[in-house]
Amino acid sequence: MLDSLTNLGSTGAMTLPGLVLCTLASLLLGLGVAVLYMYRNEYTKNFVVTVALLPAMVQLVIMVVNGNLGVGVAVMGAFSLVRFRSIPGTAREIATIFLAMAVGLATGMGYLAVAAVFLVVVGGASLVLNSTPFGQGRAERLDLKITIPENLDYAGLFDDLFARYTKGAELVRVKTTAMGSLFELHYRVAPAGPTIDKAFIDELRCRNGNLTVACGRPSSSRDGL
Repeated sequence: MLDSLTNLGSTGAMTLPGLVLCTLASLLLGLGVAVLYMYRNEYTKNFVVTVALLPAMVQLVIMVVNGNLGVGVAVMGAFSLVRFRSIPGTAREIATIFLAMAVGLATGMGYLAVAAVFLVVVGGASLVLNSTPFGQGRAERLDLKITIPENLDYAGLFDDLFARYTKGAELVRVKTTAMGSLFELHYRVAPAGPTIDKAFIDELRCRNGNLTVACGRPSSSRDGL
């Protein structure tokens, strides 16, 4: 459909102008992948720089093995073993890495137009999906931790407040603290509004003897596959 710029698959030859052109295209498209990842997302400079350079690395591997895509993928698979020595990534990070590798595979074979069109199509779809409520949960869940004295029976203690100020609440964990003199109740709640009302916190404090009440996003907020 689209002829390869370097014809690596048919001739097995790699020319210097083709290498330079493919490398420049890989770096440019890698920057596009990095910018796409940074859109509405928390990121670190190390990961962004790695994503920007990854297509050029994959492209060079494919060109060094003379366009043999099967051998190139096998070599990159061996390189990917390093992945198991790093911390787990989010779903978006993994998708970005695959996108960068796909772009590098295309540029390594000389299909610069295919790589550019692929990045534009996938990038546009990603921007649209991330800008819309697609895949968003029905209600944001928050962690609510309430400390109570040991002489209080926590079963149903705050049910009336939950019914008034939240859409739902679930007791996740009960933990003793302060040498067993206090209980820490860990709830997962869905706020009735965009945020937790101050009146709700005040009534919780009155109910638990003005001990600690903490509310916020769940600590494990990284997106999983």
